[in-house]
Amino acid sequence: MADESSEIDRFAADLDSLAADLRTADTAFAFTGAGVSTASGIPPFRGEGGIWETEFDPRDFRIGRFEADPAGFWRDRLALHEAMFPESVGPNPAHAALVELESAGVLDAVVTQNTDGLHAEAGSRRVLELHGTTSRVVCRRCGDRQRADPVHDRVRDGEVPPTCDCGGLLKPDVVLFGEQLPRETYAEARDLAGSADVVLAVGSSLQVEPAASIPRDAARGGTLAVVNFDPTPLDDRADYVFRADVTDLLPALARRLAG
Repeated sequence: MADESSEIDRFAADLDSLAADLRTADTAFAFTGAGVSTASGIPPFRGEGGIWETEFDPRDFRIGRFEADPAGFWRDRLALHEAMFPESVGPNPAHAALVELESAGVLDAVVTQNTDGLHAEAGSRRVLELHGTTSRVVCRRCGDRQRADPVHDRVRDGEVPPTCDCGGLLKPDVVLFGEQLPRETYAEARDLAGSADVVLAVGSSLQVEPAASIPRDAARGGTLAVVNFDPTPLDDRADYVFRADVTDLLPALARRLAG
């Protein structure tokens, strides 16, 4: 973690102002992207060092590939999962700070592009997972959802493709290329965007659609704070732009709203 005295003090006035905005907001939510996950040691999909650039071909993870070759898909999916999630992965101080903001009554939800499940693991109560979660699988026949870890073990033991008790194919409960976002989750996130007074866009390039439309729409009527190392398309419309480590910036914000 960076030294706060050198990295965060320069944002003190803006953090104080943002904290005041959150205190008076009727509705506020956080929109999180890969920058929150990479702080936990999870590699990004895109960009320098990204999974799609170095190890895997995204075409292997299309819904059409799953339907045409479920056994081959599951072998590649297990390899992808193991590359992305070493055993030591867990929530980081940015996740914890969002839990604190929710507990303080100033944050209504976390809307996330991430599939790692770390927001829920950290303790966030209302998490809208736009792209699903790697922690579950879903049956394509009966719709039953179950924990993914035991299914991964079955794949390691040679059961490819894994099936449900009903005989249906099991699929990772994530949005594959070629699939739409989960309708109800996306609609709930859009409703939040329409009513939000403050949105924190954290660790996201704000370029992946249609998810990126959520903070963009929220910015039209509310206060937008962007926390990201790299420039985003919404920086010129944001009320606050923080070029800072999310694991430093969010805890500094949470401390201002504690109690």
